[in-house]
Amino acid sequence: MSETNSIIARIAAGTDGAPAISAPDRTTLTHGGLRRLIRETAARLNALGLGRGDRVAIVLPNGPEMATAFVAVAAAASTAPLNPAYRADELDFYLSDIGAKAILVAADESGPAVGVAERLGIRVLRLVSLSDAPAGSFTIEGEPVGPSVSSGLAEDGDIALLLHTSGTTSRPKLVPLSQANLAASAAHIGATLGLAADDRCLNIMPLFHIHGLIAAVLSSLAAGGSVFCTPGFNALRFFHWLNEAKPSWYTAVPTMHQAILPRAARNADALATAPLRFIRSSSASLPAQVMAELESTFSCPVIESYGMTEAAHQMASNRLPPGQRKPGSVGAAAGPQLAVMALDGRLLEAGETGEIVVRGPNVSAGYEKNPDANASAFAHGWFHTGDQGVLDEDGYLRVTGRLKEIINRGGEKISPLEVDGVLMDHPAVAQVVTFAMPHDKLGEDVAAAVVLREGLSASEADIRSFAATRLADFKVPRKVLILDEIPKGATGKLQRIGLAAKLGLG
Repeated sequence: MSETNSIIARIAAGTDGAPAISAPDRTTLTHGGLRRLIRETAARLNALGLGRGDRVAIVLPNGPEMATAFVAVAAAASTAPLNPAYRADELDFYLSDIGAKAILVAADESGPAVGVAERLGIRVLRLVSLSDAPAGSFTIEGEPVGPSVSSGLAEDGDIALLLHTSGTTSRPKLVPLSQANLAASAAHIGATLGLAADDRCLNIMPLFHIHGLIAAVLSSLAAGGSVFCTPGFNALRFFHWLNEAKPSWYTAVPTMHQAILPRAARNADALATAPLRFIRSSSASLPAQVMAELESTFSCPVIESYGMTEAAHQMASNRLPPGQRKPGSVGAAAGPQLAVMALDGRLLEAGETGEIVVRGPNVSAGYEKNPDANASAFAHGWFHTGDQGVLDEDGYLRVTGRLKEIINRGGEKISPLEVDGVLMDHPAVAQVVTFAMPHDKLGEDVAAAVVLREGLSASEADIRSFAATRLADFKVPRKVLILDEIPKGATGKLQRIGLAAKLGLG
C-alpha cells in the first residue's frame, strides 16, 4: 500500500509545519514530525518482530506520549490501551483475553503490568520519552519478540484498536475496531464539529477509553488540527491549561463539566481570554441544566453527542449553530444510520420508544470470541446498543436509559434519566444519579444519590417533597442519599448498575 493511501495520510493529515501534539510546558510536535515518528515506530516494531495483526497492549499514563504511542503503534500493529490503574488480576484477564504479543510501558515502570506480562510470557517493551524533544517524542527499547518482519503500514481491514466493554453486568466483551472503523469515526466527528487545521482540542479524557482516543485525538489529527494532551482530568488545573493551550474546544463527560463549573468564577481572566468555539459532551447523559450553565459560563454552544465503543465512538450528535441543538437530546444521526427498533426487529416511527440501533462504516464487525453476544447484538442487520430511546420528528434522539438500568417497580417501568432531570431542577442539587434498589415485595424501588451545591443545604425529605410535585408517586425516590461524592467508573462516568450495593442498599 502506498503511503498516500495509508493510515498515516488519514491520522496525521496536516501540513508538515502545522501543530499536531502539544502538552503543558513542552514544545509542539508538528504533523510532519508525527509522520516521521509513525514511520520510525513502524520500522522499530517490525525490527522487533511485530507487525500487522500483532497485538500490543499499551499501559501508559495520560499525556502526549500516550497519544502518539497509540497513533504510531496503531499505524503498524493492533493496539490495546489499558487503564494504568488496573490491579494484577485485572491485567491478567485483559492481557490474556486480548492475546497480547507485547506490552508497551513507561521506561521506569515497575508496577503489576510488568510482572503480569512476564508471567504470561508477553514481551515487555519500554517507551523512552524524549523530554528535550517536542511533546510526544519517544523511542522503544526492548528485546525482539521474534524474527524481524517487513509488513509495513496497516491497511483498512486490519484491526487497529481493541477495547473491552465496561462489563458492569457481565464478563467484559472484546471489541475489535478496524483501521477503516477508526478513520470513518474520526471523519464523522470532524464533519459534525467542522474541525479544521486551526482547531486545537484540550484533552482531559483518559486515553484508554474510546472517547479520548477518537473524539479528542484522532478527530483532531485527521482534520489537520492539534490536540493539547494533559496528564488527565484535574478540575483544579483546568483553567491553567485553558490559559496555556488556548484551545478552540474541549470534550468531556458530564461529571467533568460539573466539576469545572464551580471553579469558573475564580478564573475570570482565563474565561475572558479562552477562544472556545464550542464545548462537547459525550459518554453519559448531560443534564439540560448543566448544558445551560456551561453555555452561560463559557459563552459558546455546548454540543452533546452519543457514542459507544462498538461504534468507534460517535453515533449521533447535536449540531453547531445554525444547526439545531436540543437540551436533553443526544442529537441526530452523525455518521452511521440510526433507528429505534421494536423487539421483533420492526423499525419504529417518530415518537415510539424502543431500542436504539445503528449501522455504518464506523461500527465494529462484531465481538471477538463471543458468538452468543453477536447473535443478539447484531440481529436484523443492525448493532443493538442496549439503550432505550425515542426519535422526534426532526430525527433527534432522546435516550431514555440503558435497558438494563430501567427500574422495574412492581411492573411499573421508570427511566432513571427522567428522575435525574427533575431532581436537577432543585436549586440545592449539583449532581444526581437515580438507580434501582432491591425491594422485598416490588422487586425494585427507586433510589437517588445526590451531591448538593457548595454552600446550600437540603434534606432527604426536602428533595422527596420537591420530586413529588413533579413526578407520579411511583417515580418518586423512596430513598435519597446525600453524599459528598458519588462513586464513578474509571472514565469519570456515573454508574447506576451496582450502585445500590456500593452504597449499602443491597
